[in-house]
Amino acid sequence: MGILKPITEWATDPWGQNVPIHIAWFLIWVAALVGLLFLIVHAIWIRYFAKKEAFAGSVPPAFAAVLPPKIPRHSLVARSFHWVMAASMFTLLFTAFLPKVGLQFDWVTYHWVAGIVLTVSIIFHIVHASFWLDFWAIWPDKADLVDASRRVCRFMGLPALPPQRFAKYPLENKLYHAAIIVSGLAAIGTGVFMMFRVRTIVFPRNPYLFNDMTWGVMYVLHGLAGVGLIALVTVHVYFAVRPEKLNITKSMIFGSMKREFYLTHYDSQRWIVELPPSASVRKDRDN
Repeated sequence: MGILKPITEWATDPWGQNVPIHIAWFLIWVAALVGLLFLIVHAIWIRYFAKKEAFAGSVPPAFAAVLPPKIPRHSLVARSFHWVMAASMFTLLFTAFLPKVGLQFDWVTYHWVAGIVLTVSIIFHIVHASFWLDFWAIWPDKADLVDASRRVCRFMGLPALPPQRFAKYPLENKLYHAAIIVSGLAAIGTGVFMMFRVRTIVFPRNPYLFNDMTWGVMYVLHGLAGVGLIALVTVHVYFAVRPEKLNITKSMIFGSMKREFYLTHYDSQRWIVELPPSASVRKDRDN
């Protein structure tokens, strides 16, 4: 527990034991500052130092000719999940941390209701992704690691081949997804048990389910996951509004992206677009 002492607040329980009660609230500002510094540094890098994107290989003209003007990317179900999750996530962050920075309101009910919505939406997403989507598309693979090594070498000025175009989800999206999984599941896992501490329609109130030390550790882990999500959500929103990413953001609203953006950035072998039958016929003839 010594590792947690600098970032937690402690109290003495009725039995004289020193137990953690929650995170040190200065971590809210640390997380916000980390997110802000990241977007400032990244924006400066892109504006003044980053080189123009370069990819290995070229797109066959015959393939480009048969693609539809709009490339389907996200189904209505996937988009609906994303926005429900986003709404519940923002509600959780606002209700958790605004009272800690001075904006007082009756936040507990809003918080646990949003937590239930987030939990249900995540369970639905896991089932949907496992049976109706390509479950492994969001996980790093060997091609991602090879391309990452090439990008690092080129960034450092070392000789290296240009990277291949992206799969449906580039490596940075996959790594961000992994970070969200860790933080989100930590917040959900601890949050479900913390609902026993308040009156809800889900569980009977039982503040004696765990001892004071276990409750304290749970509150600290929940808080750490929460402040981590402040930084992660800040970064996510920043990339969503960057000009070069707007095609991706719009695809989460409308379900598709422009053909030109797909051809420029994505590998047709790693993200296979399902062509209409007429286009497939024309493609066969061109080949």
